[in-house]
Amino acid sequence: MSKSIATVALERRVDALFARYTKPGSPGAVVAVMRDGEIEICKGFGLASIELGVPIGPRTRFRIASVSKQFTVTAALMLAAEGKLSLDDPPHKYLKELKPLPVTIDQMMRNSSGLPDFLELLRLGGHGLDKPASAAELLDAAARNGHLNFAPGSRFLYSNTNFLLLGHIIERLTKKTLGEVLEERIFKPLGMTDTMLAADFGTVIPNLATGYLGDDNQGFRRAAHAYPQGGEGGLTSTVEDLLTWSRHFDDPVLGPVPGKTIPTQLAAVAPLTGGHVNRYRRGVATGELRGLDTIGHGGLWPGFRTELLRLPKVGLTVVVIANLASINPWRLAHAIAAHALESDKRIKPAHAPVTQAEVKPLAGTWFNPEEPGLFQLAWTNDEPTVTQNGMPIALARRDDGWWGAEAGSLEFALKSDKNGLKVDLGAGRTPTFKKLGKRKAVPAGIVGTYRSADSGATWTIRKTDDGYAADVSGPLIASGPAWKIEGLDADTVEIISPPAWITATQLAHLVKDKGGKIAALEVSTGRIKKMRFERTA
Repeated sequence: MSKSIATVALERRVDALFARYTKPGSPGAVVAVMRDGEIEICKGFGLASIELGVPIGPRTRFRIASVSKQFTVTAALMLAAEGKLSLDDPPHKYLKELKPLPVTIDQMMRNSSGLPDFLELLRLGGHGLDKPASAAELLDAAARNGHLNFAPGSRFLYSNTNFLLLGHIIERLTKKTLGEVLEERIFKPLGMTDTMLAADFGTVIPNLATGYLGDDNQGFRRAAHAYPQGGEGGLTSTVEDLLTWSRHFDDPVLGPVPGKTIPTQLAAVAPLTGGHVNRYRRGVATGELRGLDTIGHGGLWPGFRTELLRLPKVGLTVVVIANLASINPWRLAHAIAAHALESDKRIKPAHAPVTQAEVKPLAGTWFNPEEPGLFQLAWTNDEPTVTQNGMPIALARRDDGWWGAEAGSLEFALKSDKNGLKVDLGAGRTPTFKKLGKRKAVPAGIVGTYRSADSGATWTIRKTDDGYAADVSGPLIASGPAWKIEGLDADTVEIISPPAWITATQLAHLVKDKGGKIAALEVSTGRIKKMRFERTA
């Protein structure tokens, strides 16, 4: 097949981006670039299995995690078109075990429901992805919860619960497994023969890559994960099948209602309360690259990371799927797209990068007790980085002068003003954060036992030789390593979970009775806001 000189030049740039993963014994990624329906690049770098020495290729399967969400939504939209469900219905209409909360299925599709993430609910009880759980136990975690992070429809906050429940609703209505529904209605009609939903962790999947943690400096190790996956992230697929799916956005054939194609419904806009913008649509996220609109989704699972990026106006699709957690497909896909479009007059010049000199006077720890919110701003790996709830967030300069988070699954941007740092948290919320001075000591009155009915977690806080710690238990685990507690101000503490495949921290506001005694904790994490832990007798 002949190639244009522009394609040759692009391929060489892609080769350079992934060169470190072609070293012997390294996991890596597969990359594809498609323009106007024609594949320009499709190649693998590194090994699908270090143990067996199997190279990554176009037919290698990966766990694509949250890229699965748009397929779950597609199946639900098909059922809605057939009159079998209404997007304005609450989920408990179809899942009777759920608590009756004022949430709609459409809000679930748009991550504006306010439902806490079930992965976070279980983590608050000491359980993680590396420990076994059943599909029924994951649904139980969602059904146990009666807490909402905010009024439904008022904000965006990413939550896997929305799509876990959506998958179960599809199964109840069709009396088939979600995998069977997706196969019959989407994968088979489109010819996506290498895509399947493997809900059972033990399913044998041909050509499936192994997921790895680490890097070429510290070494590689297999990623541990034992949760079954459903509508929120259970698909395994290949780069070629994802290109097939992307092509369907340009030439749709699915969808029983004329004039309402699946891609149109996935991308349909619905403003938040107050008219604020929600860039997350139905199972897909919108964004911007150098003045051009993007739509797609990323995926993250222990040892696997995915980015499916589309730029509809210029007919470009870039897919990057990795079997190594330290690879950043979001950044790589956007870099490849920028290279592919460098001669296109529709793309704007890149912003000047934020400099170390600009970050230096703002570096430090910033705190807002009302939110509550806490983050560290630092110059890390030659770029400005915010660490919030234990997770690093790279910042880049935006058109409006703010420094904003790269990926669209997190609403966060900041700029300096005379009172501190103004932080944009989405939906019109721009609280001011102040630089944290000396931390207050953890109050001795915090010692005691606290229980959350919504997560089923119990925290027993005790004094230790070097401070305070919480012994954590929950519905799926009786005990585990203690969680360290550090003071912030008179009414807030930071609680630090033991390191796992990702680091996690949470803030707890101390709720006091009229006598000043601590009666409860209001706990906030990245995807749970102000969940109440009541003090037990």
